[in-house]
Amino acid sequence: MASRSSSALVLSVLLPLLVARVQAECPAPADLKNDDGTKICAKLYTDNSPYYNQCCAGNVLLVPPEEDQPYMPSAFNNKVSSLVVAQRCQLTVWSSKGKEGKTRTFKTGAFPRLQEYRRGIFGDWNNAISAYYCKCT
Repeated sequence: MASRSSSALVLSVLLPLLVARVQAECPAPADLKNDDGTKICAKLYTDNSPYYNQCCAGNVLLVPPEEDQPYMPSAFNNKVSSLVVAQRCQLTVWSSKGKEGKTRTFKTGAFPRLQEYRRGIFGDWNNAISAYYCKCT
C-alpha cells in the first residue's frame, strides 16, 4: 500500500511537469493552422529557455499570410525568443521599427533559440525583432 501511495505522489508531482513540457515544444510547421483550418504563416513566442523543448512558450503572436507589420505590437517588440514558420512560407524580420536596421529571412521550420542566429558581428536575433513581413506561396 505504501508503494502505491508513493507512486501516486510521484505521478501527481511529475504529471504537471510533463504536460507543461509538451505544451512548450515548438509545433511542426505543417501544424500551423487556426481552429477553423485556415493557415497561419508563423508563430512568434516570447519565452526563452536553454532547453529546446521549452522554448516555444510564453505569449504567442499568430501571423497570418501576407501580414506586413512595420511596427511590432508592443507586447512583442524586441521580446520574441523563438518562432516557427509554416510550410511554403517565409518570415522576413527587421531589427528596428519601420523595417529599418538588420534584416533576416526565416524559411519553413522551427527556430527555438533565436540567440543561435547571428545579427551582425556581435548580436543575435533573441529579443531583437521590431518589424516583420510574412508571405506564403
